[in-house]
Amino acid sequence: MIPKLIALDIDGTLLAPGALAEALPDPEITQVIAQLMNAGVSVALATGRMYPGTVRIARHLGVHLPLICQQGAATHELNGRIKQEFCIDPGIAAELVAYAQANNWPYAWFDSERYLVSDPNEQCRQFAAVSGIPIEFVDAPHTSGVRATGVDIISSQAHASAIHAQLAHAHGEAVQLVNFPSVTAAYSPLATKGYAVQQLASELSIPQAAVLAIGDGVNDVSMLKWAGLSAAPEHADAYARDAADELLPGKGVAGVARRLRAVLAQL
Repeated sequence: MIPKLIALDIDGTLLAPGALAEALPDPEITQVIAQLMNAGVSVALATGRMYPGTVRIARHLGVHLPLICQQGAATHELNGRIKQEFCIDPGIAAELVAYAQANNWPYAWFDSERYLVSDPNEQCRQFAAVSGIPIEFVDAPHTSGVRATGVDIISSQAHASAIHAQLAHAHGEAVQLVNFPSVTAAYSPLATKGYAVQQLASELSIPQAAVLAIGDGVNDVSMLKWAGLSAAPEHADAYARDAADELLPGKGVAGVARRLRAVLAQL
């Protein structure tokens, strides 16, 4: 099946791992995406970033489809208007905060526009940098009046998996948990890249079999599993590698560029 819609993660997929916050996709990636769109292939961005950091990449690439941000918790039109937003259940959000406070873990509380953090930490600084948003450091983010699309519990590589397991046992399918190396991220069950890509494909009348998803991390698993075609770069984590149909050999984004050129050659 020749892809008619390509859903692309940004960090670690369009940008090499460790790229600086201000980095843009390289000329080869930029060129092939432009050629694909000119040939009639729809290209969408699906990222954990918030809107400001996502739209900067979209404008560089000339992507005009709605932007899937925050793992699918918020989808924005190119002009920033919120097309769809899924908020986490307030009761569960409060329980997550209580858990973080009881264990002395910093936490982030955010919606599609604001990012509030209980204590300074490097993980939140990195996320805010790539997302292009300021961090609001406040003593009790959950009392801010912001209705959260997500809650992040910031721990360490030694603790994150255990936190994920404990919260999954406590809340089951009532919450969507993403097990990052040192952050446990919680969202609405509908807030996944896979569901957002599925909705976009439906709006474009593109069948599942004609959707190609490419991503490198645990937060890409839902779209890698849903898409009819899926791929992960060689450096992808174990979750993405297991979910993808194929691995793309090559350093950095070289394998992604080759896979996109292979699609172009099919047209």
